Amino acid sequence: MHFIFSDEVVLLFDFWSVHSPAGVALSVLVILLLAVLYEGIKVGKARLLHQALTSLSISTSQQLIEETDQHSTSSDSPHVSRTRLRWFLCHFGQSLLHVAQVVIGYFMMLAVMSYNTWIFFGVVLGSGVGYYLAYPLLSMT
Repeated sequence: MHFIFSDEVVLLFDFWSVHSPAGVALSVLVILLLAVLYEGIKVGKARLLHQALTSLSISTSQQLIEETDQHSTSSDSPHVSRTRLRWFLCHFGQSLLHVAQVVIGYFMMLAVMSYNTWIFFGVVLGSGVGYYLAYPLLSMT
């Protein structure tokens, strides 16, 4: 197998069959946007993890302050259950984002395996653009 410059390609599914330069250009744009979305999901997962860890550490430190102030542990159980619920929801959200990231990643891999050079360039350019756009958002937390 080798990469080819062609305006005819079948991508991912039988119904995504392209036979014109305009169709290839549109397909490259779709794949490029898919790659940008992939990078955005990676950043979303990282931000969600940071948010979960921050909220967990804040609630844990608040719980310690309340324990030393009240000298009782009976009033802490609703607070602990809220913290566990928040942690569960963040973990569930991360799991959903991970599944979406894996699916999109495999779609991009299968698109590259069409051995169409234009599609390959779309994935590479989309990954670069997605990284450029998404990763500055990590520092805004």
